[in-house]
Formats: sequence, C-alpha cells, structure tokens
Amino acid sequence: MHKINLPRFFIYRYRKILGKEVKKLVEYSLKPLRKSIRINTLKISRENCLKLLSARSWELQQIPWYENGFWVLNRNEEQVGNTLEHFMGYFYVQEASSMIPPIVLEPKEDDFILDVAASPGSKTTQIAEMMKNKGCIIANDVSLDRIKILRFNLEKCGVMNTIVTKMDGRLFKKFKERFDKILLDAPCSSEGVIRKDWKVISRWSLNIIQRMSLLQKELISSAIIALKKGGVLVYSTCTMAPEENEEVIDYAIKNFDVEIEKPKIQGLKYREGITEWEEKKFDPRVKNSIRIWPQDNDTEGFFIAKLVKR
Repeated sequence: MHKINLPRFFIYRYRKILGKEVKKLVEYSLKPLRKSIRINTLKISRENCLKLLSARSWELQQIPWYENGFWVLNRNEEQVGNTLEHFMGYFYVQEASSMIPPIVLEPKEDDFILDVAASPGSKTTQIAEMMKNKGCIIANDVSLDRIKILRFNLEKCGVMNTIVTKMDGRLFKKFKERFDKILLDAPCSSEGVIRKDWKVISRWSLNIIQRMSLLQKELISSAIIALKKGGVLVYSTCTMAPEENEEVIDYAIKNFDVEIEKPKIQGLKYREGITEWEEKKFDPRVKNSIRIWPQDNDTEGFFIAKLVKR
C-alpha cells in the first residue's frame, strides 16, 4: 500500500483550531477505521443476534453511546458484509459516529419525520428501528441511483413505516411547517471519512468546501421552513470544515427563529462548536453544536447541531 499524505493546506487549516494537537488529527485520519455494526431490532432481538455472532467467534466491543452498536474487532469488512446475518438484515454495517445524529433527533413512535438526504439509509433504518416501525418517515434523496440503494437497505432491514421520495432537498420549503422532526445529514466535503475512503483527500479543495457551504445553507433554510414550530432539526456532516458546519448554523440562527440545544450523549467525547473562523465571528450560541474529531473516540470526524424552531 502506498503512503498517503494529507495536503499541507489541510493541516494548516486545522492547526488553527487544534494547535499542536493537529498531529493527532493527522495520525488518526491516516489510521484504518474500526469496523462497526448496528444490530437491527426490527428483524432480531439484540440478545439473539449477539448469540449468532458469538457462534461465529466474533469479538465485539460495545459502542458506549448506542446499546445496539458494536465494534467488530476481529473481522475484515468483506467478511462482515458477506455473512448470512448481514444479508438477512439482522445487523447493518454502520460507522460508530454515524449512529449519533438519530440519537440526537430522539424519534418517537408517533412522529412524522423527514430525512432530507437519506441514502444509503443507515440513519433512516436506525430511526425506523428507534420508532419500532411506527409513525412515518419520508426518506428523500435527489439521485435515482442512490434511491435504489436506499430502497434495498430499507427492504433488507424490514422497514415498514417509510415512504421514499426523489426530490431536490431545497424544494421541501413548499411544505411549510409539515414535519415534527427533520434530519439533514447534509452532503459535504467528507473530510471526516478519509480513514474509510482515502480517495476523498485526492479531490479535496477549498473550492469544494465553499460550494458545499452554499448548498448546505439552502438545504437548511428549506428544512427549517418545512419544520413545525416546536419541532427539532438535527443538522450533521462528516466533515471538519467550519464553512460547512458552524457557518451554516450561524446562518440558520441569523435568518430563522431557531435555538440550538446542546446534545448530551453519554459515553461520547465531543467538543463545543467554534465561534470564530478566518476573521468571521459566529453567534455565540453556535458553541452548543458539537464537534467529534477522529482522535477523540477513534471514529470518523463528525459535526452535529440540534435546532429547535420557535
């Protein structure tokens, strides 16, 4: 395997936030990602699934922030994905930090929920599991190819409470104050997934970050308009770029009547959102969003903000 290096400009950017700790970011960004699964209780009980995997001599370690999440310590990704249990939908191969946005969303059994950019369905299937297949989820994506993957995963996991739609997420503003809760796991520059896909860094650029930031602001505006008063919107990305994270939340606060609630997730190490970047000063409330650096929990990098519409 050839040696992968992070661009100097990438390191320079995050030294501004992390200081000397940027070395840890580089170290963890280049380490292989731990493999993790989420047991799908729509198909099988946690106990029975653990018995089946134990019979395969799998070594599992509980993910602290989600009772149905486990790191797989002694199997490669191909073996994990090629098992009968995976084919039957008994578990979903899902990165540990990707399980956090649905936890922050706190879906209830009678909720009407929108997942704006749902494919491939990891978070949609988790939300459906948490709702016990009750209530209703609108799982949307803009790409037909991605929708095919989404539908496959929903069917495999036994999800029955979800309607799949194909629409540009920026158009949901037509449905004013319709949804109880919305998940916007926004398309992003994907800096946090370098550990899983090293190709990300080959196409990484400041231009992509800036273009994504503009799209994300349009998407979050549309989502807030579609959210009921008193409703919850969880915004998340798998990038560390402030332009795609705190800047987007700052934009939402300044243009809509929303508040940020700080998520409390037991067993997870996370840090406050930053309030200054590149001579820009954000609303102080932006610090109530959370940053999950790869080195904090040995996971992908993630950003999450919980907005409540007033």
